[in-house]
Amino acid sequence: MSEKTTLGTADIMRVMELLPHRYPFLMIDRIIEMDGDNSGIGVKNVTINEPHFIGHFPQLPVMPGVLIIEAMAQTAGALCVHNREESGPPSVVYFMTIDKAKFRKPVVPGDVVYIHVQKVRNRRNIWKFACEAKVDGVKVAEAEVSAMLMGDDQI
Repeated sequence: MSEKTTLGTADIMRVMELLPHRYPFLMIDRIIEMDGDNSGIGVKNVTINEPHFIGHFPQLPVMPGVLIIEAMAQTAGALCVHNREESGPPSVVYFMTIDKAKFRKPVVPGDVVYIHVQKVRNRRNIWKFACEAKVDGVKVAEAEVSAMLMGDDQI
């Protein structure tokens, strides 16, 4: 568990340094708040130009819930890598579990999703986060996610 607090933000270029994901699977555009590996807020700007809207659903485009969960996992993963980066070799985050997932309201093109992640615990190289996605201050989804960090040399 890290006692160090690192307040900060990450623009898209920094997010791409922290995560291996790229278009069309990079689900966060920036991180507006980072407190070490303890908590953070990621931002996803939802646009009609995203490829999943072609088939989900053509007459009523709705962001797939699994992609909201992925945005949660990417926000949490970026915090873990950022924190580890300062104290060790480069790391890659592997998604492990999804628990307590609930979808409360559709996310549609034009929405700005704020992904709030809060560390529940970490043991060695495994982290668990409680996550909420909000649009206009209203919770649209929630879940707990866990991930494992592995060094480049362990892959």
